[in-house]
Amino acid sequence: MVRRTGRRFVDARLAIAACLAAAAAGAQAAPPGSPWGAGHFPDVPLVAQDGRTFRFYDDLVKDRFVVINFVFTRCKAACPMETANLARVQKLLASRIGRDVFMYSISLDPDHDTPAVMNEYAARFRAGPGWLFLTGQRADIERVRASLGDRSAWQNHAVGLWLGNDPAGQWTSLSAVDNPGFVAMSIDEWMRTKDMAHAPVTSYAEAPRIRLSPGEDLFRTRCAACHTVGGGDRIGPDLAGVTGRRDRDWLARWIADPQALIDAGDHVARDVFRAYQQRPMPALRASPQQMDELLSYIEARSHPAR
Repeated sequence: MVRRTGRRFVDARLAIAACLAAAAAGAQAAPPGSPWGAGHFPDVPLVAQDGRTFRFYDDLVKDRFVVINFVFTRCKAACPMETANLARVQKLLASRIGRDVFMYSISLDPDHDTPAVMNEYAARFRAGPGWLFLTGQRADIERVRASLGDRSAWQNHAVGLWLGNDPAGQWTSLSAVDNPGFVAMSIDEWMRTKDMAHAPVTSYAEAPRIRLSPGEDLFRTRCAACHTVGGGDRIGPDLAGVTGRRDRDWLARWIADPQALIDAGDHVARDVFRAYQQRPMPALRASPQQMDELLSYIEARSHPAR
């Protein structure tokens, strides 16, 4: 079974070392005795956004370090956040993508997501070389998901990010909406696992955890892909000081369902939508208490104690 980190952040070095301690120095298929080789993964055909057809294991996974997630282009909730987050990860890792590590986003809605649709979606997020957007037959995609341990309903799919080290026969998973710097650092550490001198821990239970406030946890997992607090604009605006510029009740309604405010003709909502290239912000499915904790975290980050 693929182990998951859930939404908690673990120390990147220890967590990756725990699952990938056997990383091999040279490229080779999964070692003898590994459960993660050709006998485990279905070698089904998948079609990339440029029309090329690949076999899942032999062409995409074998002998490689890979990063895999699942999306669908009509998703209005998690998928845009996932893809925007991975676009930041790709930028942080720069030329290593397509050379040392390969990224695959696989459609959960293949009846709609043709290669042409996936190509437009990839272009929208400025995906570069080494990042394929793949589609295929639904039954084949479900077999790939099952082999990775993802059995969630496709409409409410998990925001998982699977990291595979085929030469070592080792796999693990993170959240696809974790802070992009954390994800990039995790991948970087994973690529250098064989150079680590310290002894790895033996399980996630032994890895030290970073304690986050509920508001910070929500920001990192749901907002940091597109926003910063004091770090400048990204896909969305820098949120530093936003609780002072906007009414708190308006902010809560905007974050909870931005499209509803736009459709209602709210002029501020429409101005924000136009200012950021008319990219829809996913609705944040959060309770009133979580919304209050999130806004309190943004406010505290905007005015740090001196």
